[in-house]
Amino acid sequence: MSRLAQTHGLTDIQQEILSTVRDFVDKEIIPVATELEHRDEYPTQIVEGLKELGLFGLMIPEEYGGLGESLLTYALCVEEIARGWMSVSGIINTHFIVAYMLKQHGTQEQREYFLPRMATGEVRGAFSMSEPALGSDVSAISTKGVKVGDEYALTGQKMWLTNGGSSTLVAVLCRTDEGHPEGTAPHKSMTTFLVEKEPGFGEVRPGLTIPGKIEKMGYKGVDTTEMILDGLRIPANRVLGGTTGRGFYQMMDGVEVGRVNVAARGCGVAQRAFELGVSYAQQRHTFGKPIAQHQAIQFKLAEMATKVEAARAMMVNAARKKDSGERNDLEAGMAKYLASEYCKEVVEDAFRIHGGYGFSKEYEIERLYREAPMLLIGEGTAEIQKMIIGRRLLEEYRFQG
Repeated sequence: MSRLAQTHGLTDIQQEILSTVRDFVDKEIIPVATELEHRDEYPTQIVEGLKELGLFGLMIPEEYGGLGESLLTYALCVEEIARGWMSVSGIINTHFIVAYMLKQHGTQEQREYFLPRMATGEVRGAFSMSEPALGSDVSAISTKGVKVGDEYALTGQKMWLTNGGSSTLVAVLCRTDEGHPEGTAPHKSMTTFLVEKEPGFGEVRPGLTIPGKIEKMGYKGVDTTEMILDGLRIPANRVLGGTTGRGFYQMMDGVEVGRVNVAARGCGVAQRAFELGVSYAQQRHTFGKPIAQHQAIQFKLAEMATKVEAARAMMVNAARKKDSGERNDLEAGMAKYLASEYCKEVVEDAFRIHGGYGFSKEYEIERLYREAPMLLIGEGTAEIQKMIIGRRLLEEYRFQG
C-alpha cells in the first residue's frame, strides 16, 4: 500500500519523480535492506543508484545542475526511501540540509563552487551542531573558531555526525567571539564554517580527525561519527555567507527543513510497518481463520492506518508552507513530533501483530522496531518540539487583556 499517489495537487513531473523513486525502492532497496542492515554495511550500490536518479541534486537549482524541485517533492521522495530503509534517507538528508543552507545563505562564490558538485553527488554533505556535553542546548556550544590572520583555527569536539565518514563537506557550527563584545547573547556569536575533507576515518586532513563509527541499536549502514578539531585551519572565505555571527540562524533554518524530512521518514517507516502488519494478518491463521478477521486485529489496523494518514497530512502541510515562503517552524515542529510518535506506535502495533515472529531477525519488522526510536531524537526531541510549538502558539494567541 502506498498513500503517496493520494497527495493532492501534484504536477505530472512530481508524479513521475515519485513513481521512479518508488520503483527504485521496491526493486533496489527493500530486497537487500535487512541483510545490509544486519551487517551494518554501507549501501554503496544503492547510493550510486540515487546519484544516477539525480536525487542528490533534487532541490538544488537548475542553474547549478540540480532538478530545482520543491521541499514537498523532496519530502515525498524521502518518505518512499524511508519506506525501503530509513538509513538510506539519512544519507541524503544531511547532504540536502547543507545544500539548502548554501542555497539560502551562501555567498555567490560558495554556491558556484559547491552546488554543482553536490548536485551530482561528487561532493557529499554533512552538518555538525551537537557536542558530547550539550544535547539539545545549542547555546552551550564550546567548539571555537579563532581568527588567525586570514584564517580561522577551529578547536573542539563534535558528536552525532550522520555521514561523518563518507562526507567530503561538513557545515560546522562554532563559537566565534571576535567582533562580539562580552555579554553578547550566545546565539549571536556563532558561525557556520564550510569544512572540506577527505572521506574515511582517522586524520582526514591536518587538524581534523573522524575517530570511527559509533555503534548504534538501529539506523545502521549509515556512518554516524564524532569529529575532533585540533587547530584546524579554515580560510575566511569558508565562513558560510561571508560574515560571522549568523551561524545559529543559518543552522536553525536548515534544521527547520530537516524536521520536515524527519517527519517524512516517520511517515515512510510507519507505512512500511503497516504494509507488513496488514499482510501478515491476512496470512497468519488462529482459531480457524486469518487473524485479520479477528476484531481486535481489525481495530489495530484501523488505528495504524489512521495514524499514518494523520502524520502524512501534517508533513505535507509543513512542506507546502515552507515552499510558499512562509514561516513554518510551528507546522514543522508539529509534523516532526506527531510523525515520530505515531511511527513508534504503528511499528509497535505491527510488531505485536507478528507475535513471536516479530522478535526474529528473519522478519523485517524486527529491523523497523530498532529504527523507529531514532526519529524520536533526531532533529530535536519531542520535548524540544513541544517547547517550539508552545512558544509559537503563545505568539499567535497572545492574550489581549
